[in-house]
Amino acid sequence: MDDVRALFGRALDWFGTNVHAVADDQWRLPTPCSEWDVRELVNHLVGETRWMPPLLEGKTIAAAGEALDGDLLGGDPNGAWDDAAREAVTAVREDGAMDRTVHLSFGDFPGSEYAFQVLTDLLIHGWDLARAIGAEDRMDPELVEVVDERSRPVMPAMKASGQFGSDVAPPQGADRQTALLAMFGRTV
Repeated sequence: MDDVRALFGRALDWFGTNVHAVADDQWRLPTPCSEWDVRELVNHLVGETRWMPPLLEGKTIAAAGEALDGDLLGGDPNGAWDDAAREAVTAVREDGAMDRTVHLSFGDFPGSEYAFQVLTDLLIHGWDLARAIGAEDRMDPELVEVVDERSRPVMPAMKASGQFGSDVAPPQGADRQTALLAMFGRTV
């Protein structure tokens, strides 16, 4: 459990570093995640991290309500990110949080698995954000390794859910980060 918490914290910090690197004129730039520009991508992750406290408390999505829909960034995207990240870290570190059942739209999972799912989103979208704004896009090698090992066996089911882009073949001899990104539909 401590490993998931520590890895989650590292992914959260990397994404946050990229959020704080966004210049005022970069919020509408396109990202490699074609459905979102920079602002929409950050808004997505602010929403995802804001969902963590109520879901890790055992609430259902319906019980949490629609308060986490729409524009969550307002006029202060960095502040919105910082608040969401702080709340998520507190929720993940709470005693028993990793053992609780989390009720997601696609099933019930242990808190540790839910934290890993968000960690994966932070890592992959952190790369999207870094690429969009021209920041350093080299991911933490340990995070890449863990996400690759845990995602590869379940990727066919994840792809079938429609939540991920089409398959991308990594170039021959691709490093692990490039292969991971390809698995998640990214072209480097």
